[in-house]
Amino acid sequence: MSRHTVSWQQELKLLAALTGPILISQFAQAGYGLIDTIMAGQLSPLDLAAVALGASIWLPLYLLTTGTLLATTTLVAEARGAEQPERIAIITHQALWLAALVGMTGLLLIQASPPLLGWMGMPDHLHAETADYLYGVSWGMPAVAFFFVLRCYCEAQARPLPVTLISLLGLGLNVLANRFFMYGSDNFLGWTVPAMGGAGCGWGTAVVMWSMTLVLLAYVLLTKAFSKTRLLTVWTPPHVHEILHIAKLGFPIGLAIFFEVSSFALVAILVSPTGEIAVAGHQIALSVTSVIFMLPLSLALALTIRCGHHYGAQNLAALRLTRRVGLTTTTLMACGTALMLLLLREPIVRFYSTDPAVVDLAVQLLLFAVAYQIVDALQVGAAGCLRGIQDTRSPMQLTLLAYWGVGIPFGYIAGSTDWLGQAWGAQGYWAGLVLGLAVAAWLLNRQLSFRLDNLPFSAQPLRS
Repeated sequence: MSRHTVSWQQELKLLAALTGPILISQFAQAGYGLIDTIMAGQLSPLDLAAVALGASIWLPLYLLTTGTLLATTTLVAEARGAEQPERIAIITHQALWLAALVGMTGLLLIQASPPLLGWMGMPDHLHAETADYLYGVSWGMPAVAFFFVLRCYCEAQARPLPVTLISLLGLGLNVLANRFFMYGSDNFLGWTVPAMGGAGCGWGTAVVMWSMTLVLLAYVLLTKAFSKTRLLTVWTPPHVHEILHIAKLGFPIGLAIFFEVSSFALVAILVSPTGEIAVAGHQIALSVTSVIFMLPLSLALALTIRCGHHYGAQNLAALRLTRRVGLTTTTLMACGTALMLLLLREPIVRFYSTDPAVVDLAVQLLLFAVAYQIVDALQVGAAGCLRGIQDTRSPMQLTLLAYWGVGIPFGYIAGSTDWLGQAWGAQGYWAGLVLGLAVAAWLLNRQLSFRLDNLPFSAQPLRS
């Protein structure tokens, strides 16, 4: 196999060529939540809070699902680097069977989740609105799973642009679908669709998910670009061993992402008894930082693909170069986003809401986001490299320790107890998030160095 190693500048160009379209796709997908937040916020603080709390339930499950299926990228990239295209369709077919399983599981879990909100002391009117939102969005979970496998199939073969274009089209459809369900229709093909308010965003999201999945599937099946790795040309039954192989590699990825995102989502739930202002302020700050996080996350996804190619080719020098270029680039980007947040946080917040109390709280919380930009970028970049060399278990263990062993306990102590003086409220929880991200960055980068120093190159191909 080829041992050729590109230069620093060439590697940067190759990473940029992957990161650019992936970044646009990630921004588009983050934009769905942004659109929901903005449109619900225009109705009332109650609708905004319902969407925020619903998102705190379904988004961690969404990311657990897509994280588990991200193993498709790792395995397809490894097969491409090893110059074994015949394995790509085999991997993807079994990943689609896994997608059907986890997609239906996500649907059922989301529909079963509303009672949890009542047990946490949420006011009845907010509970009802949130439950309606969750029920609508749950029907899109199978589509999420199928779309993500097809996305991994495309991106791991260095063809991210179709996913980007479809994701952008989905943004426009999301606005239309949200408006349709939020405000209803007196005569839609002979049917009366009731106005659902903020809860209608959930149904709009489900419609968008299914529409995007069907379009991407049509592209994958018809384009000449995938003629050598064409999907669904023959009936492929599920093979338990192969599905378990993907799940064993992917489930730790999903859990690692879940541990990070759920730590942020938990804050929304914990502050909900204090009222709609606290929830809305937290949601705005979280929405802003989630959009910005797409920058390092997109680069991390590109690092997974590039490292996967090098791992398949057994090229250690190229792996080390990709890590160096990627982590340097993500650090520089984080410095830029930190400065932007510091200078522009108030006008950004006012784009979401003009309520003085909500704006004041969100502006304060964004100062914590400024503090963690660099460590957040370093931890997600290191995790992306580790996924590329098929180490998914240690990132899961290390992020669990960092977020739930350090960050959340500290946040609870600072935010809800008087152990450090007067309780800090939402600010205390965000301080815990900063600490958790810093610990994760340190642990994951240590693990990455250790793995590269001891890499055996014992990749196990998925058997047919």
